[in-house]
Amino acid sequence: MLDSVKGYVRYNSSSERSAAGGLKLHPDGVHVIYSLGIKLIVLNWNTGTQRFLEGHTNNVTTIDVSKSGKYVASGQVNYMVFKAFVCLWDFASGDLLIKHDSHKVRVESVIFSSCESFLFSLGGQDDGQIVVFNIKTESAICGGSLSSVASGVAKTLKGANMRGQCFLSGGEGHLKTWTVDPVRRVFTELNVNLGKIRRIITCIQTTPNDEFAYCGTTSGDILKLNLNYPSDLSKVESDTAAVLMGCYGKLIKKKVSTKLKDVNAEDVSLYSAGVTALYLLKDGRLLVGSGLGLVDLVHERNINVNTIVTKQQTKLTKPTVPMLIQEKCVFTNSGISSLQYNPVNNKVFVGTVNCEIFLIDMNSGFTLTLVNTCHTSAIYDLQFPVNFSSVFATCSKNDIRIWSVRTLNELLRISVMNMICACIVFTYDGKAILSGWNDGFIRCFTPQSGKLKFIIPNAHNRGVTALAITQDGTRLLSGGGEGQVRIWKLTRESQSLQCVLKEHTSSVSVIQIKSDSKEAMSASTDGTCVLWDLIKSTRLIIMILPSMIMSAAYHPSEVQLITCSTNKMIDYWETCDGSIIRSLEGSDVAAVNCVDFVDDGKYFLTGGADQIVKMWMYREGVPCFVGIGHAASITKIKISPDKKVIVSVSADGGIFLWTFPELEDDVGDSRSLSSKISRSTASISEVSRKPYHIKLNKNVTSSSSLPRNSNMEKINNICLDQNVQSEISEDQVGGGLQKCLDIKSNAAASTKSKSTSSLSSIKPGKAEKITLSLRTKVSEFIAQGRRRGGGRKISHT
Repeated sequence: MLDSVKGYVRYNSSSERSAAGGLKLHPDGVHVIYSLGIKLIVLNWNTGTQRFLEGHTNNVTTIDVSKSGKYVASGQVNYMVFKAFVCLWDFASGDLLIKHDSHKVRVESVIFSSCESFLFSLGGQDDGQIVVFNIKTESAICGGSLSSVASGVAKTLKGANMRGQCFLSGGEGHLKTWTVDPVRRVFTELNVNLGKIRRIITCIQTTPNDEFAYCGTTSGDILKLNLNYPSDLSKVESDTAAVLMGCYGKLIKKKVSTKLKDVNAEDVSLYSAGVTALYLLKDGRLLVGSGLGLVDLVHERNINVNTIVTKQQTKLTKPTVPMLIQEKCVFTNSGISSLQYNPVNNKVFVGTVNCEIFLIDMNSGFTLTLVNTCHTSAIYDLQFPVNFSSVFATCSKNDIRIWSVRTLNELLRISVMNMICACIVFTYDGKAILSGWNDGFIRCFTPQSGKLKFIIPNAHNRGVTALAITQDGTRLLSGGGEGQVRIWKLTRESQSLQCVLKEHTSSVSVIQIKSDSKEAMSASTDGTCVLWDLIKSTRLIIMILPSMIMSAAYHPSEVQLITCSTNKMIDYWETCDGSIIRSLEGSDVAAVNCVDFVDDGKYFLTGGADQIVKMWMYREGVPCFVGIGHAASITKIKISPDKKVIVSVSADGGIFLWTFPELEDDVGDSRSLSSKISRSTASISEVSRKPYHIKLNKNVTSSSSLPRNSNMEKINNICLDQNVQSEISEDQVGGGLQKCLDIKSNAAASTKSKSTSSLSSIKPGKAEKITLSLRTKVSEFIAQGRRRGGGRKISHT
């Protein structure tokens, strides 16, 4: 069951303009809507419950909510040449009502008309089209080109408040008013008369009576327009083009030098990094957000703009006049992307480009509170401290963050700017957290204060990709992008390199050390998994797959391990001789990226590029629980040490917390053979669950009541019903664990009875490569006639 979702993620690419307005407040004042990768999250602010709106195939770029709150619309980005979808949902039911692909590559903006009859959508620069969609008839009325060399590039839309057929468009050298004629199925356009002023428009707000409009610009000033709509609301089309009334900036309150020609001259201040968000309050005041992180509450001066004298002013060199008086202001740590005012509690929701949500309380002196934050890019690793379930750590670009499981708040942020942290690991005593970075450095921090303890410079020449530490904390194993595994000796005074293990030829995906600290396992994207003798620093066994191994993990008994790879398979291996036991199909469509075991060894979890969390029964090799909610590829999954919470992270920066399901030992019980899909009705405390039935052989009964041969037959039937590719014997499944223990205890035994591997006794460092056949002939299945079934922030430079 999905317990909570952490993350405010918008599409934000360094190569393209990040989407503005990614955070919307529903008119009921209770629900907040924002994007998480390819999905929209509807959050009930009072209860914390969440639900998803699904329908997009790529990252969401723009969101809008209708005036009454009945509808929600959004647009997306897509790859070059491909269509970009616009989706319309019913807010109450969450049903997808309309999905059209009238745009290419990118949808810049979507807005509703004030009458809620029309949906306007604007394509990106590669598309340059505007489409008017009739919501009631679910059909397009008209469309046309907005962007051209002469008219500029449109970036944003804003509808009129009293005239449902009218809207404005603004962008780079572009500012127009539009009127739609649904009968003739055409629209008319008028350029706003700006004179010689040229601006790049980022956001637009209109007054309630449609008399004026305010436009934020990248220059840092605000344009005020007279829209010149007729006073008669029945006449929607204006005969006169809208005209610029002035370029407004803030008044600077300071003494003016008497050396100026006019001692009454006033100076004007512009918003640094431009005006990125505007919100017009009902009393006429403006909330202004800047690209530097400033949120201002301003009001317009009640004087004639032509009577204002500024320092060294000419209409061309300095057209901006100080017409705005600042009442209150507050700073955030990143650029503002969204401003939403809640009249119910007189608070302002602020969204930033760093995936943060702030709350400004206008009743208590414009105080700022951080209420939601998350990583700004893909999360690469996730770790719990040893035997401690209250917190967990994640790492991404620029920082490592430690989170509280109970409150979901960020407790600590450790920043190393312009670097990517690829892996983290806690020491067993919990006094340090070690991290590997793409600059090849290993950095050690204290998890409580974030203080830097030591650095191992140039640990790897292609970045550090995997870390593992022994229980006594004296040895550290690191894997790099070049494929080397290095062993470091750690003391209080120094950190020294002991040896370099060279076997992999590509990036090391994972390293895990056995509990006795005598052996370790490493897996690589070159398709090899190697077992190492840490005492002799030699290779014991090498296992080879014809695909990239993304993750691997020891069974809690440490006599077997599993690997997951890009060929969608999950493979079981024996650590005593490296023989393969079983090969499962972990996904139907995409790679399996991560794996983690429940401490009793009966179950394990996987996640991958199919965005699905799966819990598997280890012995039977079938999934028993499935969790759906992620909007991007799952990069890591972990079970809390107390087995109460499952945490999964994804490439869009989202963090998902799942309630650990109730497990039953009796696999023959029909209740244990149906998985619960967490179809986010979205709640922090509760979600609705839909049964997902796994079709198994009708003769399957409890494994505890089956004899050895019947148990073997049952496993084979399950494998065939689930399209499992497997070459297993009775001894390998029924008694594989005990057999492997017997082999390890009896070193004189050189061969195994009933084993699928012909590998003889292995000498350390001279193990032969095992070539594995992972394909089962389809003809065999056909012949058998069986069907497939806000914390502290520490910055380090």
